[in-house]
Amino acid sequence: MQAIKSLIAAAAALAVSGAALADITIGVILPLTGPASGLGIPVNNQVKLWPTSIGGEKVKVIVLDDATDPTTGIKDAKRFVTDDKVDVIVGSVATPVAIPVAGIAAEAETVQLMLSPAELPAGKDNWSFRLPQSNTVMAHALVGHMKKQGIKTVGFLGYTDAYGESWLRDFTPEAEKNGIKVIATERFARSDTSVTAQALKLVSANPDAMLIVASGSGAAMPHKAIVERDFKGKIYQTHAAASRDLMRVGGKDVEGAYVVSGPAVVAEQLPDSHPSKKVALTFVAQYEKAYGPGSRNQFAAHGYDAFSVLEKAVPMALKKAKPGTKEFRAALRDALENMGRTVVAHGVLNWTKEDHWGYTPETGVVLKVVNGDWKVE
Repeated sequence: MQAIKSLIAAAAALAVSGAALADITIGVILPLTGPASGLGIPVNNQVKLWPTSIGGEKVKVIVLDDATDPTTGIKDAKRFVTDDKVDVIVGSVATPVAIPVAGIAAEAETVQLMLSPAELPAGKDNWSFRLPQSNTVMAHALVGHMKKQGIKTVGFLGYTDAYGESWLRDFTPEAEKNGIKVIATERFARSDTSVTAQALKLVSANPDAMLIVASGSGAAMPHKAIVERDFKGKIYQTHAAASRDLMRVGGKDVEGAYVVSGPAVVAEQLPDSHPSKKVALTFVAQYEKAYGPGSRNQFAAHGYDAFSVLEKAVPMALKKAKPGTKEFRAALRDALENMGRTVVAHGVLNWTKEDHWGYTPETGVVLKVVNGDWKVE
């Protein structure tokens, strides 16, 4: 009888221990190959620097390559929710992949921390939270800068996919409110190697400025095409181009370009009063110690911020349920919606049940490429 009691006590202790030591499983979907790999690789570099625990619980991270392909991304997401039983999905940084992944996450009632400013239909983002600033927020910063520069007309050259179209949709009304008109629009695919025809049409329209909507190193090709057609106006890029790959590939042709970004890219240039300066400096110091001076970028910082919000939300969720359960996933979503003002490297987030974007219009920072480096405007 005593032996049986001892076995029961041991089993109970093991059960309690197991609950206390349950892994928090994070599934990360990134484009490590394909056209958007220049965005995914920096995030993966940051993921490798993530701490190994949150709130006393061990963290298990699984990274899968979506190859910048929506079909592969869906396959990865389905594996995460059916086989790995992840507690949260992080990704993708490629908008065409992030959108279908959101559908899988919602169906499985699993939190998705998007690394793309992907727009979803009303009521379809109940489980998806964005780490990047919305195009609307960044368009506010770009238009403000254009207005100060006296720009009245803009030519648009952007991706044919959801990222390009959402930028055109968000930028146009903001520009029109400020007396700026989009007078010509051209599009191209992420896989295209030339935009000569589109560039010729846009330059012929003779706008005061061009807005290029592309990402990473892929943003350099259309930029160079515009410059090579002898365009003399100002050229702007979106936050998906806030990477040194733009300068590495674009070279002298991108000198003088304006790029909107989150504050983390220029941490040292932020005023001391900026709420994100301390966090951004911590991110930069950690990342560049591991990967070298100047290696920071917009996307690695989103990876840093993803873990930061989990460090705040997970302990709140652990009070209600243990990892690996439907109840924990629901508690995690509730925690993210109720954690309040949260300072991250890229600004100040305040997600609510009604708003899974979270950033204010003042978040965007306009940078200028000067001598192959960023300078805050």
